Amino acid sequence: MKITSFLLRLKLQKNIGYVKMLRVASQLNVDEVTISTIKNLDLTNSLIKTCINAYNDMRADKMIKRVEKQCQIISFFDSEYPENLRQIYQPPLILFLQGNVQLLQKNIVTIVGSRQATSYSSIVLNKIVPNLIKNDYVIASGLAKGVDVMAHKATLKYHGQTIAVVGNGLNHYYPMINCHVQEQIAQKGLIVSEYLPDTPPKPFRFPQRNRILAGIAESVIVTEAKQKSGSLITANLALQENRNIYAVPGPITSELSQGPNKLIQAGAYPITDFDF
Repeated sequence: MKITSFLLRLKLQKNIGYVKMLRVASQLNVDEVTISTIKNLDLTNSLIKTCINAYNDMRADKMIKRVEKQCQIISFFDSEYPENLRQIYQPPLILFLQGNVQLLQKNIVTIVGSRQATSYSSIVLNKIVPNLIKNDYVIASGLAKGVDVMAHKATLKYHGQTIAVVGNGLNHYYPMINCHVQEQIAQKGLIVSEYLPDTPPKPFRFPQRNRILAGIAESVIVTEAKQKSGSLITANLALQENRNIYAVPGPITSELSQGPNKLIQAGAYPITDFDF
């Protein structure tokens, strides 16, 4: 059995989370997984039993076929998996994808910012994004309200390629107001999730999503963001992974400019013109 198929089966088991899956995956140094492979892993007896159950679970076949009809599936061990993402702390072991998977191999810039972004972010992005597209960058964001969807819409408007990394399964639209944008991206770009397709959105999943947004990028741009926000979490994760951090400065009277201004103060590159 291929490693990706085995990991998907393992993910479908009850009481198996990321830490346990990582413990298993870190020891898989073969192209094909067999029962013998599993029995020789340095794991607890209970985890070996879970792995064997996953391997032999015939009920999983129907569910896997259903998932495969809805999306593409790649694992950490596949050639399609982006190298930048392999390098991060706790990389996702399995990705579920709709759209052009090859976009993960291109130069990616992640754009993030506040859900309450003003027209300032929209104006800036509609100036910056065309230049990024001209320089063959793929634009990634998280398909949230505000800056995220502004970045996706600007990319689609100027006929660029965009990746949306979502904090839920691919069968969900969140927020619902962005459903048409998500459908456009699935057709013209790429939707990425580390969650099974029917997984609903939950608050704790969005910080986990942020590490993927930081991981796939070579650079991260932050527009408007409060001093404490998910956008700064993404920027800090990117900084830890040695990515380039850019921030759009704003008036010191604006609460939404506190985040980017603090990033610049801490060493981020200020965006002072539209030539990227």
